[in-house]
Amino acid sequence: MILLKNATIVEFQPPRVRTGMDIYIYGTEIMAVGANLSGTYDATRVIDVKGALVMPGIVCSHNHFYSGLSRGILARIKASPDFISVLKNLWWRLDRAIDEEILYYSGLVCALEAIRCGTTAVIDHHASPNFIGGSLSVLKSAFEEAGLRGITCYETTDRNGSLREVEAGVEENIAFARLCEKDRQRGNGHYLVEAMIGGHAPVTMPDEALRLMAEAVKATGRGIHVHVAEDRYDVSHSHHHYGKDIIARLHDFGLLNDKALLVHGVHLSDEDVRLINESDAYLAHNARSNMNNNVGYNPKIAQYKNLALGTDGIGSDMFEEFKFAFFKHRDAGGPLWPDSFLRFLHNGNDLLGRYFGAPFGKVEKGYKADLTIAAYHSPTPLVADNIAGHMAFGMDSRDVKTVIINGKLVLDNGEFVKDVQPIYEKAQKAAKRLWEQMDRLSD
Repeated sequence: MILLKNATIVEFQPPRVRTGMDIYIYGTEIMAVGANLSGTYDATRVIDVKGALVMPGIVCSHNHFYSGLSRGILARIKASPDFISVLKNLWWRLDRAIDEEILYYSGLVCALEAIRCGTTAVIDHHASPNFIGGSLSVLKSAFEEAGLRGITCYETTDRNGSLREVEAGVEENIAFARLCEKDRQRGNGHYLVEAMIGGHAPVTMPDEALRLMAEAVKATGRGIHVHVAEDRYDVSHSHHHYGKDIIARLHDFGLLNDKALLVHGVHLSDEDVRLINESDAYLAHNARSNMNNNVGYNPKIAQYKNLALGTDGIGSDMFEEFKFAFFKHRDAGGPLWPDSFLRFLHNGNDLLGRYFGAPFGKVEKGYKADLTIAAYHSPTPLVADNIAGHMAFGMDSRDVKTVIINGKLVLDNGEFVKDVQPIYEKAQKAAKRLWEQMDRLSD
């Protein structure tokens, strides 16, 4: 039971600012919001936030926690003149070098750093071809150890030339979805991690992979999480081998629904966009990753019914991702202003609601108690009409002081609730071993 006093509540959709408010959290939910709640409710912890901003949880809607130990990588990487070369020479070697211990510490440090940035939930997309069975449970343990909410899945793919790998990927997705369902059925809303049905990208997903994934979607009631048209080659490959646009191919296998999350979409056609919108599916936009990989800019983000923001493995700082997404859009001559990107940031909470079956994204009674508290000192008024402007030109993840997820305090005035230094020390050792194993794969 937590009582937050003297809060400035800031909500993103619709934009709203309320000052001098108290927030009472009981269990995993917000139970009351109003002025002067002290004395009305019993609380085991009372926190006077002294006017700090209390915002609904911030969601990273696409990430790769398996890449967490790649920062500053010193493995031998061949020159990579195009996107496919980057995949083959870096990422597809890295994921083959991952084992259970490496994955655990990669996931754990990524989860901790997400929390430190004020991110309360991450939708993850995983690959480790030499450690498939049980890999999602390892990630689940990392999420739970850190206290981070998440959704994860395994990237079904035949990129290593094996149909058995396709089958193993689908089997892992189904097994993990059933594990999450058991957590849900245990009741009381304390479970933190949910499941999607993952696929790498249509370029490495033959028809048999799509058929098996469609069966998994039907069996589990989940949706797919798949990269689409990140690079032009994905589109050309689909036309050459299947005679179809990418999304039409997914649609024909029954893989589009209101729980589907498509990622990037840089080179999708207008017809692809229409099919995504008709299915009430989501697209995750990852501006920094697209810039880093030089795959182009998505000029159609304004056309999507449902669009959210992700990082594609470049950390989990959604304040920074928000800024890059907006500034890149303006640099490309786009028509949208910061308020549209504030809505995109909020939309991650809608995705959570579709999977957890609970309300997210507001500071109101009955909503999940996922909250980000930031000590943002503004030299100008902060009101509903300019929240987005403050996000674009002022607020920063360094302003984050306290994070509450599922009703639990996981970051308290800038400090984790437990000592994380040993975790980082073990992560550094795991990173060195990962890089060494990558080099052996190239020998």
